[in-house]
Amino acid sequence: MPGRRVVLAAAAAAFVPPAGAAGGNPAGGAATSMPATGMPATGMPAAGALRFRLLREGAVIGSHTLLFQPAPDGFSIAIAVEIAVRFGPLVLFRYRLRGSETWQGGRCVAADSRADDDGTEQTMRATRDSSGLWVEGTGTPRYLAPADALVASHWNQEELRGPWINLQNGTLLHPRVTPLGADPALTASGTRVPANCFAVTGPARMRLWYTPAQVWTGLVFDARDGSEVRYERMI
Repeated sequence: MPGRRVVLAAAAAAFVPPAGAAGGNPAGGAATSMPATGMPATGMPAAGALRFRLLREGAVIGSHTLLFQPAPDGFSIAIAVEIAVRFGPLVLFRYRLRGSETWQGGRCVAADSRADDDGTEQTMRATRDSSGLWVEGTGTPRYLAPADALVASHWNQEELRGPWINLQNGTLLHPRVTPLGADPALTASGTRVPANCFAVTGPARMRLWYTPAQVWTGLVFDARDGSEVRYERMI
């Protein structure tokens, strides 16, 4: 299933991918400011965690979580993605990713991941020195990332302003982003929360939703077989 693998990996780990835990608050996950620990004023869920369930054609196929941990002058993020596409008792596709980001002084200073992409191992590592953020992985030789590039883990709406560093394999992506305006996001509970939608095209194709406080709250993409894969936030 090479076509489905490419699309699932793009959504699950170009981020991706992988992520945290129990949801936000009933107001739609308002962001919180924690200046004493260097936490950002926007984009951070109030509960310190994001949790999504993944659905394909209405059936749950996995989860994507991000856990935020405050640290001196910054914070860290633990990311986890689990996907299993089944046909009856048979698993047709399996994906697993574990990753992390470390932020200090408002900048990403390190990131890494290890993924099992249906039996194929993928890795990525990024570290910052005085020159900038150096990236390497199974998808690319070592390179110095552009100053405005961010790891595409999707929690940070600022990633829509520049290049993406694929968390799964380190490749540098240049997506095109079109704001679609206000569009309430469907959550795992069946309710909708206020959000703004963005269409992403180019090397990664998806739609992303963020609350007015810039908290990531939804994602949708189409697999090559025409099926829709949807992220619903658990709040």
